[in-house]
Amino acid sequence: MADKRIFENDKIVVWEIVLEPGESTGVHTHSHDFLFYVTEGSTAEVTDKDGKFLGKFEMKVGDMMSFKLEGQELLAGDLRLPATHNGRNLGNKRYAEILVEMK
Repeated sequence: MADKRIFENDKIVVWEIVLEPGESTGVHTHSHDFLFYVTEGSTAEVTDKDGKFLGKFEMKVGDMMSFKLEGQELLAGDLRLPATHNGRNLGNKRYAEILVEMK
């Protein structure tokens, strides 16, 4: 996985995240609200910190999602994910996104 901080000020941090086919983010925890914009699409899988499957998502170029942190959960509409989780690129092409984290 490649992640690069491309901007930061007192309100936000902007990250560029790239996952090659089969690559994983590793288990990580979000401690702030965030949104992301897909720049290279693929199929993603999300698992909890113990590896339990939580969902499979087809992410297309231009897709955008916004997550609000509530306790130990991330909420995006009806979707609820644990703040601590792992993401993996299941597709056969590179996945990339721009993630904006609110401070």
